[in-house]
Amino acid sequence: MGEDKKRNIDDALLNLEDKSVEELRELLDDLYEDEQKVSYRRRVLHGKIDILRAELVRRLKSQRESGGDVVSGHDIERLIDIMSSDLHGVSKFDVAAINENDDWDE
Repeated sequence: MGEDKKRNIDDALLNLEDKSVEELRELLDDLYEDEQKVSYRRRVLHGKIDILRAELVRRLKSQRESGGDVVSGHDIERLIDIMSSDLHGVSKFDVAAINENDDWDE
């Protein structure tokens, strides 16, 4: 969604009592359309995540079967970072997403 369109919808939500029924329906349709785009993007991302996880599991299984270490120093560092985070259940990805310009029309 473009920044202007997003701002227009946000502004329109502030003055709902001033909108006609048709204007409310139009805003609702716009939001439904945006939700469908987000939903599609989310499904695509989940598919990519599933593919990457499957490949990682395959490689780690192979590495373990050949006698290699499955957990690396990098993994331990990541775990320490996660455990020491004071975000209490909010992922760093969630926080970063708030600060980025969300453009779901990719």
